Amino acid sequence: MTTYYSKDHEWIAVEGDVATVGITNYAQEQLGDVVYVDLPDAGAEFAQGDEAAVVESVKAASEIYAPIDGEVVEANEVLADEPGKVNEDPEGAAWFIKMKVANAEQLSELLDEAAYKAYVETL
Repeated sequence: MTTYYSKDHEWIAVEGDVATVGITNYAQEQLGDVVYVDLPDAGAEFAQGDEAAVVESVKAASEIYAPIDGEVVEANEVLADEPGKVNEDPEGAAWFIKMKVANAEQLSELLDEAAYKAYVETL
């Protein structure tokens, strides 16, 4: 499994033709306490950069963007009942959606872990 990162602070872990998408630890730290997560239904299709989900915290609401083109095959329904899990394990159990990868070439436009960490240090 290979993990990539976007400059919008999403992570995407690719295994075969399925990609798991969530927000980075940096993103959840900036948001503060997450109180609500709005996820798309399975079957929803997104182009790279489309708004795919919304996460609300005590501070603000933020859009989560699709890092690549794809179709949602599963949404993490646990987050509807327990949005605070995003603060506990943002880069693990609190993933947002799983997508079928439509265009694997788009992954090359994303950052690897080292490049993402370097990017965050500039913020």
